[in-house]
Amino acid sequence: MILYDLSCRNGHVFEAWFRDGAAFEAQRKGRKIACPDCGDHRVKKAPMAPRIGKGAPEPTATKAVAPSPDVPPEMLQAIRKLRQHVESNCDYVGPRFAEEARAIHYGERDKRGIYGESSEEEAKELAEEGIEVARIPWLPRQDA
Repeated sequence: MILYDLSCRNGHVFEAWFRDGAAFEAQRKGRKIACPDCGDHRVKKAPMAPRIGKGAPEPTATKAVAPSPDVPPEMLQAIRKLRQHVESNCDYVGPRFAEEARAIHYGERDKRGIYGESSEEEAKELAEEGIEVARIPWLPRQDA
C-alpha cells in the first residue's frame, strides 16, 4: 500500500491510499479520484518528503481522508485500530501540535505521545529540526 499526497488544479492538497503506483495511475486516468474540497478529478501527485523513522515516532493526525476503493478491508481495519490506539494512549493537542512537539523534544514538557494537526510547513520545519513525527491516515469514524 502506498500513501500519496495529491493535489488538484485548484491547489488543494489531500492524501489517498493506493495498492501501488499502477493503481493510482489507472484511477487517475479513469477520473476515479476526486479532490475532497472541490470535487476536481484532474489530480496529480504532490511533492512529498520520504519519512524514515529512527525508533518510535510521536504520532500526528491529519484530517480524515476517504480511502481508495482499492484498499483491502484488512488494511482499513488496521488503520482504524491504529486510530483507536492513538486516541486511547496519546494526548490530543489539536492545532498546537508543532508547539507541543518542540516543547517535548527540547525537554520543556514531559515526554508523552501526542497527536493533533499541523500545516505542511510546520511538519517540514519539525523535520528540519530533527523532531520526528509521523503522518497517520485518519479515516472517518464508522457508525456503530
